[in-house]
Amino acid sequence: MWLWLCLLLLAAAQLAALHSSLTHQQSPRTLTVQTNKFANISCEVKTSLANQRIYWLRQLQAPSMDSHYEFLAVWDSTKQIVYGDNMGQEKLTVIRESTQTTLHLRNVKPAESGVYFCMTVGTPELTFGKGTQLTVVDVLPTTAQPTKMTKTTPKKRRCPLPPLPVTRKGIPCGSLTLGLLVTGVMILLVSLGVAIHLYCLRRRARLRFMKKFYK
Repeated sequence: MWLWLCLLLLAAAQLAALHSSLTHQQSPRTLTVQTNKFANISCEVKTSLANQRIYWLRQLQAPSMDSHYEFLAVWDSTKQIVYGDNMGQEKLTVIRESTQTTLHLRNVKPAESGVYFCMTVGTPELTFGKGTQLTVVDVLPTTAQPTKMTKTTPKKRRCPLPPLPVTRKGIPCGSLTLGLLVTGVMILLVSLGVAIHLYCLRRRARLRFMKKFYK
C-alpha cells in the first residue's frame, strides 16, 4: 500500500513543477552539518486544514523536471509518523507543533547531502516548500577572521626641560660680593681717616717747631 503511494507521489512530483507558496515557509534555505551530527529542517504550513498530512521528500541531484524524489516520511494526525523505505526512527523523526513541522535527521552522512522539501497534497495540485539545501561534510569550513589593523600611536615629542639651577651650599654669591665691597669701603675710609689724622699731627708739630724757632 505504502509502496504504491510512494510511486504515485514520485510520479506526481516529476510531472508537477516545483510550486512554492506563501503557505509553505521552509527554513533554513541552506544548512551545512558535520558528519555524524544532526540536522533540523522546519516547515510552517499555514492552511485551514489543521490535520493536513505533511510529507518530507529528498532530492539527491540538482532540481529539474527529471529529478528523482525520495520519500522520507509523512506526518499524519491519525497514524502519527509513517516512514519510507530504509527509513526509521533511528535515522529521522518528524515533530509537529501547531502549524510548524520539523524534520529531525540523526547521524547524517555525506551521501545524504541534497535538497529537502516539505509537501502537501491538495486537489489536485502538490504544494512544495522552497527547499533546504543540506550539505554534509567531514570538516566544517572555517571563516577566516578579518585581520585587525593595529593603530600605531605616534610617540609624543617631549620638549627638553631647561636645566635646573645649580644650588651651591654656603653664602650666596650676591651677599658675599656685597659684603666684600662694604668691607673694602670701610677699610678705605679708615685708611683715609688715619692718613688725615697723621697729616694733621704733622702739621701741628711743624707749626709748633716754627713758632719756637722764630721767637
